[in-house]
Amino acid sequence: MTDNTDVQKKSAAVIYNPTKVDISALREAVAVEERRSGWAETLWFKTSVSDVGQGVTKQALAQGVDLVIAAGGDGTVRAVVEAVRGADVSVALIPSGTGNLLARNLKMTLGDVPGSINNAFTGEDRQIDLGMIRIERSDGTRDEHAFVVMAGLGLDAKMIANTDEDLKAKAGWAAYVKAITASLRDPDELHLRFRLDDRPVMRTTVHTLIIGNCGSLPANILLIPDAAVDDGLFDLMMTRPGGVLGWIRVWIKIAWTNGIIRRTKAGKALAGEHRNDRNLHYETGNAFTARFSRPERIELDGDEFGKTVAIRAWIEPGALRVRGISS
Repeated sequence: MTDNTDVQKKSAAVIYNPTKVDISALREAVAVEERRSGWAETLWFKTSVSDVGQGVTKQALAQGVDLVIAAGGDGTVRAVVEAVRGADVSVALIPSGTGNLLARNLKMTLGDVPGSINNAFTGEDRQIDLGMIRIERSDGTRDEHAFVVMAGLGLDAKMIANTDEDLKAKAGWAAYVKAITASLRDPDELHLRFRLDDRPVMRTTVHTLIIGNCGSLPANILLIPDAAVDDGLFDLMMTRPGGVLGWIRVWIKIAWTNGIIRRTKAGKALAGEHRNDRNLHYETGNAFTARFSRPERIELDGDEFGKTVAIRAWIEPGALRVRGISS
């Protein structure tokens, strides 16, 4: 007969951003669930300006944990996911901060710390896709990163760069309105040569280029209507509105047609098949390469990543195990 005390208990590690979470409430909720589930004492790792999550997550993995719990904003989640890539562990999310974009797209309940912790210890795993991107800098160096929501250039990246962090902390998503206004005044466009999968190389000029793994934003905005976290594809979105009327058409499609009408089966039938035009263009694929006429700003999951002269992005189907999320 096996003595249960000899059976090694499962263990978890919490990677938390101290500026985004109530650490006392989080520790209390974790203590309750680890005892109830019969897990070993949880390990705790705090992120910092110099280590936003990758380093401490690797420390947790080195100690053989079975579950990594990411407690923070989108930046913390992205860093944790990047570090666990290829490891045999599950990741659980404790949504915090302003965006919570992956949590929103997975239809998680926001602001429910006890519920999220319970799901982390008792929920089922779900395999979702992982986006990867290799960024080439103007000096020829390259760095590689993961993303779970989207990579963006042009207006999207400029909006992130123009966002006031203090205002964001106080006003939340509304802080982006000011940033969008500032970005729209920028007349510069993206001039690029690109290739999608095995198609011929093409040239184009756009205001915004987004490579999305999922497509919902706060305020009920469905930026990329057909994006799914588990379809094995990324969705490419390119915009080049022609003047004020062009911007109005884009906004109507994104905020009204995508954000409201297409969210139901009846609405999809009413709206009909999406048609690309000069203002707003969507494609799907597995691999995307692009080279720009000059260094351009890039953002990943809502964080600035400097400037790039060329990128290579691809999707790794089912490469990430997320705990406690229904399919």
